[in-house]
Amino acid sequence: MPNTILEMKNITKEFPGVRALDDVNFKVKEGEIHCLVGENGAGKSTLMKVLSGVHPHGSYDGEIIIDGIPQHFARIDDSKKAGIAIIYQELALIPEMTVYENIFLGHEISNGIAVDWNETIKQATRMLKKVQLDANPSMKVKDLGVGKQQLVEIAKALSMDVKLLLLDEPTSSLNEDDSANLLRLLRELKQQGVTCVLISHKLSEVLEIADTVTILRDGKTVCTIDSASSDMNEQYLIKQMVGREITNIYPKREKKEIGETVLEVRDWSAYDPNLGRYVLKDVNFHVRKGEIVAFSGLMGSGRTELALSLFGNPLHYRIKGEMLIDGKPVHFNHPEKALKDGLAYVTEDRKGNGLILIQDVKQNITLANLGEISNNGVVDKNKEIVIAQGYKDSLDIRTPTIEKKVLFLSGGNQQKVSLAKWLFVKPDIMILDEPTRGIDVGAKFEIYTIMNKLVEQGMSIIMLSSELPEVLGMSDRVYIVASGRMAGEMPTAEATQEKIMHLATN
Repeated sequence: MPNTILEMKNITKEFPGVRALDDVNFKVKEGEIHCLVGENGAGKSTLMKVLSGVHPHGSYDGEIIIDGIPQHFARIDDSKKAGIAIIYQELALIPEMTVYENIFLGHEISNGIAVDWNETIKQATRMLKKVQLDANPSMKVKDLGVGKQQLVEIAKALSMDVKLLLLDEPTSSLNEDDSANLLRLLRELKQQGVTCVLISHKLSEVLEIADTVTILRDGKTVCTIDSASSDMNEQYLIKQMVGREITNIYPKREKKEIGETVLEVRDWSAYDPNLGRYVLKDVNFHVRKGEIVAFSGLMGSGRTELALSLFGNPLHYRIKGEMLIDGKPVHFNHPEKALKDGLAYVTEDRKGNGLILIQDVKQNITLANLGEISNNGVVDKNKEIVIAQGYKDSLDIRTPTIEKKVLFLSGGNQQKVSLAKWLFVKPDIMILDEPTRGIDVGAKFEIYTIMNKLVEQGMSIIMLSSELPEVLGMSDRVYIVASGRMAGEMPTAEATQEKIMHLATN
């Protein structure tokens, strides 16, 4: 029977006004892949921060035991010395530095006087081979794709003789091929004796790779399930995560009233002067009132480029073609003009481009439409509170107060704030770019419910999504984008994952 490499006993962690962890118990066996799942805000990341020393000993109650020895980590370096490495969703690499410099950053190889660069490159090459990354170690990290950068992070961890590798949502920003490659690597690391703890919202991924699953809900341990158990299925995991049955994650619309065409795009092309090529070529599509239209395609197919070229062209592409809203030709050279004509865009990168994390909920909600709550250029604070509180209630944004900084909200609630921000502009057409990326199954259901209500009220939604079940579960029609061109269109009732992938890859 495998030894227990890690035991966290009765961990309780409080922040002002919030108990993030409440008597959590978590046990990991040596050489296994242990998945930690739960809704956003369940306490997963906080538990990992306790384990890695981000929250030092004394700032929480309970005990951490590694290989039978109690640990008192005062800082991250202490956990590293104990053989623990954590890889966060936001990669901790320095883009302008080389791959080999990143791998050994903070634990450089010296010859007693200075850094031994020849040995560093040699050992970096060995680590890259270990993670099966065919890349020149002298390349700058910024020149690698996200999937390869993720592998560099793992190579960095392995270079420190890691015994316990913690990965927080490692596939959230990866395409299907890179995700599959990462999961394959984790299995091989397991064979080499590395124990992995994987935090993931992708339950299909969890079911595929986990030896054991521990579920947290509201800061408490709900249960731990072995892969051989009959309870190891998606429906059971969802029930334990959210505390209720969700029989269909894609809620049905109460009424489908599809109206006239509200947006039409003809022969749309976009040339990127920085890349020196067209990112979109001869794109044609239309969207009708009260309709959810999905745009599906592989990463890099041109979906986000299309959305940004329509929404005021902030990346300054050279545009050819025609866009009509309600039959009237329009041309937007700034997002503000798009908003005035009823077109809004919710970015896929809510933390980087969608929200100002150090500002509070109410400021983020009203940011895109300050004119609505201002008198002579001065924001009416009372109006701001009323508006923000209204969206907090209607979208069920879970925060103790609208004065709370968005930084401290869960991913699902941050996404609701991002939606509220653009709903306050009162658009007729909303582009949602990866609307459920990085959020849990319960929050996804809530976002889908909001989308349905919006189109029932007459809004039109363009949904860009990498998740084929989401495309098939939520849209009325689907366009498939491949290499910047429209590869096909079909009603969702006639679509299958196989049909979509065939068009997306040809």
